[in-house]
Amino acid sequence: VNVAENVRSAIGKEGICHRESDFDDLLLSVENKVLKLFEIKNVNNYRAVFITGSGTAANEAILSSVVGNKNILVLSNGEFGERLHAISQIHNANTYLLEFPWGKSLKLEVIDSFVKRHQIDVIAMVHHETSSGMLNPLGGIGALSKANGSVLFVDCVSSAGAETIDMEKDNIAFCSSSSSKAIGSYAGLSFVIGETVEFEKLKNLPVKTSYLNLYKFYKFSKNLSQTPNTPAIPLLFSLEQALANILLEGVANRHAKIRRKAKLLRQGMLKLGLNFLLDQKEMSSVLTNVFIPININFKNFRQKLREKMIIIYEGRGCFKDRIFQVGNIGELSNADIRFFLSAQKEALSNYE
Repeated sequence: VNVAENVRSAIGKEGICHRESDFDDLLLSVENKVLKLFEIKNVNNYRAVFITGSGTAANEAILSSVVGNKNILVLSNGEFGERLHAISQIHNANTYLLEFPWGKSLKLEVIDSFVKRHQIDVIAMVHHETSSGMLNPLGGIGALSKANGSVLFVDCVSSAGAETIDMEKDNIAFCSSSSSKAIGSYAGLSFVIGETVEFEKLKNLPVKTSYLNLYKFYKFSKNLSQTPNTPAIPLLFSLEQALANILLEGVANRHAKIRRKAKLLRQGMLKLGLNFLLDQKEMSSVLTNVFIPININFKNFRQKLREKMIIIYEGRGCFKDRIFQVGNIGELSNADIRFFLSAQKEALSNYE
């Protein structure tokens, strides 16, 4: 992700000691900004804790800390749902998986029946399943989670900063995300937002990890405004600036801008005769998965774009050799998108 100039400058700020009041102020500032990004109204009912590690670290902190000996159901319709399941299996004996085909919608009636039949206590899911580009519904699953008395955890790593996430309305107890992707800072930091009442319950659950003990992060944040381990302070500086950029622009305005970029990108690719994996109504506004035309050599096509400093990703899993992925987040102008479309047209013309 291309980051803003002031985010690049922020990472080079003079260092501060992580056990001094300067850091306490920094951590509190970043926490307040994250809660504003998620547009949480009753901020006294939520806390955000920060972990030095990628979004996977936040996911593992949640999955290893909130289940105890209870039953957890992982919903999966892609690679990142499968990753949640793999992590949960390590830490939780009573892990269930409800699989849907990659690129296909989650079925609420199937989920509700499964939750009732297996007395599920915790439900884990991915919001934006980047392997397919599908945006999974939060409202319906949040409602059935509440109706069944289950705790809902949502992986928002690739949706935060681009999509609406209403933790209060959708009954989300915990969500995870990271400093990069649509938030627009550098990778290497992750965070967990959770209801205070749910954080407090963690102190009575068995400790399964040391570094990723979520209750310990919460306790240090609540009592000391610090982290239990040495934090990546330069990454916190840059995250604070990236969040400030979004809040200055306005959260709704940032979301709308990303949607406009996605629309411009998709309209341009359709004009080139390309086809998409999903119906546009099912897509996130973050990326587009495009079928590889049968007449092209994808390796050569990708290299032609790389020569113009354009990076696209190949599909993974069952989508390998079938699709490529194009993102539209970060510091990306309309001119950049038009340049990409022009370069893509030129590369495709080699196969006409």
